[in-house]
Amino acid sequence: MYQKKITYHQENNEELSIRELLKKWLIPKKWQHFFRIQQDVLINGQYHSFNTIVQDNDVITLNFNFPPRTEQHYLPGHDPVDVVYEDDDIIVVNKVASKKTHPNKADESDSLMNDVETYLKNGHPYMVHRIDMETSGLVLISKTPYLVPIFNRQLSSKTLHREYLALVNLDASINESGTIEQPIGQDPTDVRKRMVTSDGLSATTEYQVVEKNADFALLRLNLLTGRTHQLRVHLAYNHWPIVNDPLYNPHAKTGNLILFAHKLTFSQPFSGKTKIIQANLSKNMYNLICADLTATKKLT
Repeated sequence: MYQKKITYHQENNEELSIRELLKKWLIPKKWQHFFRIQQDVLINGQYHSFNTIVQDNDVITLNFNFPPRTEQHYLPGHDPVDVVYEDDDIIVVNKVASKKTHPNKADESDSLMNDVETYLKNGHPYMVHRIDMETSGLVLISKTPYLVPIFNRQLSSKTLHREYLALVNLDASINESGTIEQPIGQDPTDVRKRMVTSDGLSATTEYQVVEKNADFALLRLNLLTGRTHQLRVHLAYNHWPIVNDPLYNPHAKTGNLILFAHKLTFSQPFSGKTKIIQANLSKNMYNLICADLTATKKLT
């Protein structure tokens, strides 16, 4: 059983009932039902009606005494993980390029999730979101399956943001900032690829130029949707392919894809507090960006 104890702190003199607080915390309705009928929400150690107003500094105990929506365990991996942040419930790791986020088959053991399975030793990782194999950077992973639906709701409501840095070839002019809204679907000529197509899924990307010269630009990218290969497809469609993209960039490759998930913003479950986690570029990626842009300032 997963148990969570929270000391509640009122925000802006709000007066919330237990029911309203569980809704604010994005706990699924079915789970709220289980909490009520099993009397598994305690206020200062006692069960109360869901209409009870929660007071400042009340200690709330949530007993998740029911099956989670999913149980997914992985074979142990072999590589170390670069931990950027960790607490009792989550871990944020900096994934290297050319490593899959998760295995595609049960007998695989060479993905990030396999490596985190080994790292946690007495626990298991539960995937919240993924990034492409060629992409490097921050990945948020839950240590309990009970937080995954909460984070999924944050993804849907855009409370959980992912921000990227990308170095692109400027095969066309670019504005200092903008929004790309182009639907994305499967490329019928290559099962590995996606493409902008009128009957695809809606996709929105925001970009801002950090630095540029005649040939390259360093972009800060914000995903407003999460389609497969979204950033790579959107940028290539506008003739700004990401440097070293093996699928969408016709230029010669000189190393790994220069796309880095450098910033995660999310709401800490059961607190309402915003958490921002950032990671620095690898030395090799930083040097390559500097060489192409002949920049000297730190790009983080």
